[in-house]
Amino acid sequence: MLKPAVGIQLYTLRDFIQTAPDFNTTLARLSGWGVTDVQISAIGDIPADVQRDILQKNGMRVCVTHKSLERMREDLPGLIGEHKTIGCDALGLGSAPGEFRGSAQKVRAFIALANGIGAELKKHGMTFNYHNHDFEFLPLDTGETMMDLLLAETDPETFRFIPDVMWIRFAGADPTELLYKMRGRVKVIHFKDYVLNERGERRFCDLGTGLVDLKACYAAACELEMPYIMYEQDADWDDGDAFLSAERSWRFLQKLDRGEA
Repeated sequence: MLKPAVGIQLYTLRDFIQTAPDFNTTLARLSGWGVTDVQISAIGDIPADVQRDILQKNGMRVCVTHKSLERMREDLPGLIGEHKTIGCDALGLGSAPGEFRGSAQKVRAFIALANGIGAELKKHGMTFNYHNHDFEFLPLDTGETMMDLLLAETDPETFRFIPDVMWIRFAGADPTELLYKMRGRVKVIHFKDYVLNERGERRFCDLGTGLVDLKACYAAACELEMPYIMYEQDADWDDGDAFLSAERSWRFLQKLDRGEA
């Protein structure tokens, strides 16, 4: 059984990676906690070679990215080159744009596009990786869900998933059950947590303090030998401090890794 490497999705700290000096400062801080693996998302306009040098300086590896579908359509060769520069073989998409949601026909148009992007990436030893939210679990006009179609009709060789366990749970599905359905198609899992207030409104929270059974998700990831778990928190950081929440969640991931959570 292979235990996943744990790390931090830098979207959580996006306000602190918009310039090269800030990117370096942020990675240096994470390195001090013992972080060695990150996901790059929402980074500022920092050239790939500069990113590479800062990553290497701080002993960091990039397991996956999030880039826009527009960029994939318009400049896939450029994206491929950038990923090769930073040493990352997984190109990620954070969400399907609205034009590809709401009907089976629209979803299948997205699948055709993604399969095409994935086929091109495969020529360069790379994969396309899709990150879910909750809308993928809503019924379409055919009665199926977008997730049903993604699982059944995308190319397993080139289309991989970035399952976000919080959004799966929030959508009313079982995260561990879905992880097993994605067996062999996941490089990176997103660990995120949430609570509901008395009005049923969602609030993101530090890992291990909410409604998601992260211990069960971790056990499934180990059994399925999924390589990476990345902590991600979109907002609602403790005291408004993203670093405070990130450090607390990082400590929780370490406890999971040690079997202490």
